[in-house]
Amino acid sequence: MHCIVHRHYIYLLHKIETMNAENVKSQMRKGTLEYCILLLLRKEPAYTSDIIQKLQEAKLIVVEGTLYPLLTRLKNSELLSYQWIESTQGPPRKYYSLTENGELFLGELEASWQELNNTINHLKNN
Repeated sequence: MHCIVHRHYIYLLHKIETMNAENVKSQMRKGTLEYCILLLLRKEPAYTSDIIQKLQEAKLIVVEGTLYPLLTRLKNSELLSYQWIESTQGPPRKYYSLTENGELFLGELEASWQELNNTINHLKNN
């Protein structure tokens, strides 16, 4: 009986650790999504579908339902602006680009990312 209880306890601990690991990984992806979007838009203005495609190419899976509110929040924070551009495939499209404030904010994020990356590498290697 003790052995069965012990195995069940180990199984539950493993399941909890797995669930927590998935939660942490999800939080890490969410935490870097804003940074990744700003990096993409630094290069050139982009339409929402283009942003999603580029993120997917980088193995960061994002759906429109997640992206639209984030783009709106970044725009309301004056980090992004948008422009309507006529499309040959339907109605005009909203293309997002970085504002001057967005460039400054991205610079701050890059410095923070570098600092965090240095910290993690230090901990991994020592």
